[in-house]
Amino acid sequence: MVTHRSQGVPGLRWYICGLLFFATMIAYVDRGVIGYLEKYLEGVIGWNSIEYGYMTAGFQAAYAIGLVCAGRLTDVLGTRKGFAFAMALWSVAAMLPGTAHSALGFGVALFILGLGEAANFPACIKTVAEWFPRKERALATGIFNSGANAGNIVVPLVVPFLTFTFGWRGAFLATGSLGFLWLASWLWLYAKPEEHGRLTAPELALIHSDREQKTSGVPWRRLALRKETWAFAIAKFLTDPIWWFYLFWLPRYLQGTFHLNLKQSEAPVVAVYVISSAGSVGGGWISSLLLKRGHSVNFARKAALLVCALAVLPVVYAPYSQHLWVVVALVGVAAAAHQGWSANLFTLPSDAFPKAAVASVVGIGGMMGAAGGALLQAATGYIVAFTHSYLPLFIIACSVYLLALVAIHLVLPTIRQAEWRTVE
Repeated sequence: MVTHRSQGVPGLRWYICGLLFFATMIAYVDRGVIGYLEKYLEGVIGWNSIEYGYMTAGFQAAYAIGLVCAGRLTDVLGTRKGFAFAMALWSVAAMLPGTAHSALGFGVALFILGLGEAANFPACIKTVAEWFPRKERALATGIFNSGANAGNIVVPLVVPFLTFTFGWRGAFLATGSLGFLWLASWLWLYAKPEEHGRLTAPELALIHSDREQKTSGVPWRRLALRKETWAFAIAKFLTDPIWWFYLFWLPRYLQGTFHLNLKQSEAPVVAVYVISSAGSVGGGWISSLLLKRGHSVNFARKAALLVCALAVLPVVYAPYSQHLWVVVALVGVAAAAHQGWSANLFTLPSDAFPKAAVASVVGIGGMMGAAGGALLQAATGYIVAFTHSYLPLFIIACSVYLLALVAIHLVLPTIRQAEWRTVE
């Protein structure tokens, strides 16, 4: 235990949040390369939309499997060790497509990548619960979650250059190696607040200001029986697949619909994720502002979720438009709304559960979201192949958020931290 806290680094929790931002960014770079190069690799490797749908569904299935273990593993090993192991695994997996020669090879690589990246959000949410008081968690979550947008912006900016300079195999190897740089920084900087030698006493007091009930580990059986777990899991199952649809299919949609090559699709894809980057921080800011003004956690979270769900609705017009930049604006706003939705939804486990259970609950909900994503990815391949239309997919994308919010409210009329009998 450190005793001389007056010599620490002020605002250290925000440096930790910065590490979470970069971890999320790297995860989205690693998974985004395949989506951006898909049309290009279709001609090189020779797969079709159905095979590509199965490949991305395999990633999501592995993601779901990984989340079953990742959340619990993070709670058992601790954030420092659990996150470090996951980053090492997924960085190696992100390089593997650079050695593949068939659709099967890419599918295997994506499956392993999904297993490793599954730990990212449970570990990030647990870190936020450990390092931030409740009133700052939505904002902190929004900041690290915006790393997804940053990663999606980086991909179209660097992948064409890497591909034309080092070949498409070199692009996978180069982007996959980023994780090892982050890993070194994580091991150097991260520790629990109570054990950190550079944390000041006032900041430690702020982190612990909520006086949350302390519990030991909570068994999965108890978590699975909680309505709070199911409210989170149902919402993830319904809405996570939409983000994965944008990630894996948007470059293909834009390139195919508007006849763009790799270089020409760079600006539109970047623009979508530049627009969406405002949503993650903005969504977290809305609920944090409402809390500061004296509203309950229940009102603040649900009001922010409603704003985001309504902002998604105009995206249904995207497949009717023949104007590239209109489509970019519509999808960008929808992606921003999703990020704002996600920032608030991710705070639900830390609002309703003790810190010892947060990563496990996020893992359960993430597993449900990935399972839903796997179903939509496989279905998308068939829809595109047989209808040559994305309209059914955009109808789904505009409607599921309101449905998810209704489900949250029906299952969980009031969001508050439940009482737990297992106390340290």
